[in-house]
Amino acid sequence: MTWEYEEKAWANGYGSVCGVDEAGRGPVAGPVCAAAVILPAGIVIEGLNDSKKLSEKKREKLFDEITENALAWSVSLVDERVIDEINILQATYRAMKQAVDGLTRPADFVYVDGNRSQGLEQPHECVVSGDAKIPSVAAASIIAKVTRDRLMRRFAEQYPQYGFEKHKGYETKAHDEALLEHGPCPIHRMTFLKKFYEKHPDAPR
Repeated sequence: MTWEYEEKAWANGYGSVCGVDEAGRGPVAGPVCAAAVILPAGIVIEGLNDSKKLSEKKREKLFDEITENALAWSVSLVDERVIDEINILQATYRAMKQAVDGLTRPADFVYVDGNRSQGLEQPHECVVSGDAKIPSVAAASIIAKVTRDRLMRRFAEQYPQYGFEKHKGYETKAHDEALLEHGPCPIHRMTFLKKFYEKHPDAPR
């Protein structure tokens, strides 16, 4: 991973370059989480990569290193009620905008992981697989993933019958079995359970 993208933005006169990414678009329970990170130019953070390619232990270690060294970082959560109300894409855009707007040091330019964005007021560019190419986006992907995973572990203590500490709200066989037995809990995204209920119309609701 090189600083090629950040250097391009700096060369165009943008002093403060931020990366933004999300975690939790796909699960059927819990919030979507976005993080924004501004890193010091040229900092070497060993092992920095797309959060999905790292072990949980490595992500936790990098979380501490990123938050200690970043010039600014911010996290935003949009919960399941809002996801059900405005849809996951709009909820993701909202989380990303809130994360960028929440930075203690304003961003002059934003790199967004993915192929589209909406609502950002700053100049920005979308980069597919940006979390594997751009250090600040990789850092944001780790912050978002670790924050969300920690939250889902707390929800597992509140709702122990669902196994959130294991699958983090994604639909798995064990998660489906828990839904069949107990029905949904307050953090389930009801719009995401439509297919589940089509398959299991007699499941508790």
